[in-house]
Amino acid sequence: MQFKHPELLYALFLLVVPILIHLFQLRRFQKVQFTNVKFLKTVQLQTRKSSQLKKWLTLFTRMLLLACAVIAFAQPFIPTTEDFNEAQETVIYLDNSFSMEATGKNGSLLNEAVQNIIQTFPEDEPLSLFTNTQTFRNTTVKALKNDLIQLGHSPTQLSYDALFIKGEQLFSKDKAVTKNLILVSDFQQKETSLHFEPDSTIQLHLVQPKSTVVSNVSIDSVYIANYNAETIDLNVKLSMQGEPLESITVSLFDKDALLAKNAVSIKDSAEATFTIPSTLTINGKLIIEDSGLQYDNSFYFNINTKSKIKVLAINEDVDNNFLERIYTEDEFDYKSYKISDLNFNLIPDQNLIVLNELESISSALKVALTTFKKDGGSILIIPSGKVSLNTYNQTFNDLNFVPFVELNDRQKRITSINYNHPLLKNAFYSKVSNFQYPKVESSYTLNSNNNAVLSYDDGSAFLIGNSNVYAFSSALNSNNSNFKNSPLIVPVFYNIGKQSLKLPQLFYTIGHPNSIAIDVTLRQDDILTLASDETSVIPLQKTYSKSVILETEEYPERAGILEVKNKAEVLQRLSFNYDRDESNLMYFDIANNANYKSSDSLTLTINDIKSSTTINALWKWFVIFALVFLIIEILLLKYLK
Repeated sequence: MQFKHPELLYALFLLVVPILIHLFQLRRFQKVQFTNVKFLKTVQLQTRKSSQLKKWLTLFTRMLLLACAVIAFAQPFIPTTEDFNEAQETVIYLDNSFSMEATGKNGSLLNEAVQNIIQTFPEDEPLSLFTNTQTFRNTTVKALKNDLIQLGHSPTQLSYDALFIKGEQLFSKDKAVTKNLILVSDFQQKETSLHFEPDSTIQLHLVQPKSTVVSNVSIDSVYIANYNAETIDLNVKLSMQGEPLESITVSLFDKDALLAKNAVSIKDSAEATFTIPSTLTINGKLIIEDSGLQYDNSFYFNINTKSKIKVLAINEDVDNNFLERIYTEDEFDYKSYKISDLNFNLIPDQNLIVLNELESISSALKVALTTFKKDGGSILIIPSGKVSLNTYNQTFNDLNFVPFVELNDRQKRITSINYNHPLLKNAFYSKVSNFQYPKVESSYTLNSNNNAVLSYDDGSAFLIGNSNVYAFSSALNSNNSNFKNSPLIVPVFYNIGKQSLKLPQLFYTIGHPNSIAIDVTLRQDDILTLASDETSVIPLQKTYSKSVILETEEYPERAGILEVKNKAEVLQRLSFNYDRDESNLMYFDIANNANYKSSDSLTLTINDIKSSTTINALWKWFVIFALVFLIIEILLLKYLK
């Protein structure tokens, strides 16, 4: 037993006072004479014995009463652990991702955790706390209370490895303190496993609040399934976790105006289809009613006035009808000229230039192409059967592209498709391995095979390039190749055309890198802004002569429809949605192991940590004992005769 105020124990010397009072009786007794002396002596003897017993008992209770009172003021206690007197540091990670919207016993899992921190953690005790979006270093619950109450959900979550590293950085360098890191999360199953490296300097606690949500329906995507001059078929993709539903209603809005409703049954996934006029410009919003997670019950998209992609084909005396069939007028503004008839003033206004089997590239055309590429344009080069290597390689050099080495007359088959190349990444539903391989009779050897899209059976490149410049290593005319008859020609040429101008999509995903082309010509010092009713921000942007490329990733922070503005002029609208990764209802099992302790209650975890620094206070017991001895003394004085 230890004392909080041991100096008060000197007051125990006051116990001498009742002893002195008892030893020195100050009261005088008066003798009274009686006739029967023998009888009086017997009565006097009995009285003296009773009086002495009563005095000793009274003395004993008074001393105990005084001793208990002194000890109570000294505040005795018994420590619960040996290290109760060590300094403590606490860092808490609070997962505020959208999966923490799930309902628990007392509201959402996030609100439960916030209330547990406010109610359980000592409000004036120092702590550090961080979420997926904010960090609060060396503060208190009292100072954090308003921030915690107003804490919103985040569209992204830190990786589990990053959690431990960031929490570790918030501790001080003092090695003498006990460091407690508490990670509060539903620990949703991600691509990486849940693993923490052991660290002897940090006591790791994992808290996994339990959700009562057993099913969830999510709007995952929307796309145009069919498009013609009159109508657009808009397909909405839904996913389901839990028991199948016989019917769920999907509502389509244009701003706040309800356009249509559709009910579908869903097991694991389903699609709802809406048919709308093709001439309609929509600031769309899709809504479902679902009792699971709420953030994925709405989905934003835009159907804007489409800008046609400008394609210019520069030809020698060869067939270019296949280009006209691919670059159709509904999506492309296609023009074709012979090199002898070309007006060079057309080049800067294009998005894609196709050099279709030119025998040589003049100096004037080389300069125009170089300037065109620097201004954000894309170039596709199809060589002729016999080219001027010098003029081609000078052009490749100015374009920072791989040069031709020599002409090879050996027949080759095109057998390899690079499905991971940005040009073909989403072009196929599955990998094709049994198609009829196209072939070439002659081809040029390239100095490097890096960034190959299609390759020959010997590993050399047939089509090579990046987002700005592509080049075939062989002529495509029917005398040299049957590639025009291959099913590969349409996705290859079509995607090169589509990627030459990054037209606004139906929607973009927050947290993913997005590159958005805005078809506008800005004056010097003009900039574009992304604006909503609440905020306005200037995104990263690259300005070219005929367009501006906006780069977004972390912004915007909230899903919705934003306006692209040049000062007060609204150029178009863009829709942003949250990533649906947080819709997963599968969670890791965080059973205790050697690296951490686990619990489903934050309150119990905090109390467990604090119990190592608490004591069993005994002063209340000594106050009770003092009162008991006081009552005993009163009873002795009153009833003991």
